[in-house]
Amino acid sequence: MTKTDWQNFFQTKARKCKVLVIGDIMMDRYYYGDVRKFASDAPVPVAKIIKRKASLGAAANIANNLARLGCKTSIAGFVGDDHNFEILSDQLYESGIDQDGLIATEWPTTTKIRIMSGHVQMFRMDFEDLAPRSDEQFDALKEFVEQRLNDSLDAIVLADYEKGVCTEQFCGSVIRAAHNHGVPVIVMPYGQRWIKYAQADYITPNVAKINKILLSPIQTDDDDAAERAGRYIMRKFKIKNVLATRSSSGITLVTEDNAFHLPTRMQEVFDSAGAADTVAAVFAMALAGGLKPVDGAYIANVAAGIVLRKSGTYAITRADVLNELAG
Repeated sequence: MTKTDWQNFFQTKARKCKVLVIGDIMMDRYYYGDVRKFASDAPVPVAKIIKRKASLGAAANIANNLARLGCKTSIAGFVGDDHNFEILSDQLYESGIDQDGLIATEWPTTTKIRIMSGHVQMFRMDFEDLAPRSDEQFDALKEFVEQRLNDSLDAIVLADYEKGVCTEQFCGSVIRAAHNHGVPVIVMPYGQRWIKYAQADYITPNVAKINKILLSPIQTDDDDAAERAGRYIMRKFKIKNVLATRSSSGITLVTEDNAFHLPTRMQEVFDSAGAADTVAAVFAMALAGGLKPVDGAYIANVAAGIVLRKSGTYAITRADVLNELAG
């Protein structure tokens, strides 16, 4: 595709895409400060906070990427009734993301608080509760998914961060429901139990995640190993296609008949936070807009290169991608 083709795609088809992101929702909160001394009452460093930032994380970050790219985006998952949810809800509203699929629970909204000194993370605090959610809460989630499918969707992203949403039963029900409506499912995986994603159309792991399910780890710069790993994943877990992100080595798309290795144009990895989220979002947008999978992999690779140069969680925009293509 030419630069003009991409401009036309973002101006027309991307704006009409309807994508639902289902999965584990988080808030990422950053406190930036100077660490220049130790406390007088304990041998611990003291950070004088000079700046704060709150960002949508995990499934919410994927949804934010999609919305900033111009897609009509909905999100579904579990949240708490707390201050962190208020921040999250405000940010979803500002991005124009439909949040009717957020199911309130008695547990806290999953939140990660990071203390930063410059670009170095000094400490992290996690607020979460991984107790199993009730059948009633999952039923409410399934009802919302079916409602959005009946209203028409172009793609679904299942975003798993092992925080309670993506159980084997729930993933199976979403994949079956989506396929009954002819809607592709893109999975952002986690952990090692990938059989719960069986029959998904695409899975988007990075090499670190792939190595957790392999007996012999692969290197990010080995094209042949990336293809073999992709075919192993397809065969073992009954997943149709694999889009493997390989950091500074780019992306590999493995399909039934082909493998495409797309090198990145970026020279240095500054921060990998959120890059995998961006790949899942941009690839879902591409499929939702009717692009060929290899074109989707290409534009996802371009977007990932942009995010790898950013600090912290960053949601990509249409302008970011088009400027990168122009450059």
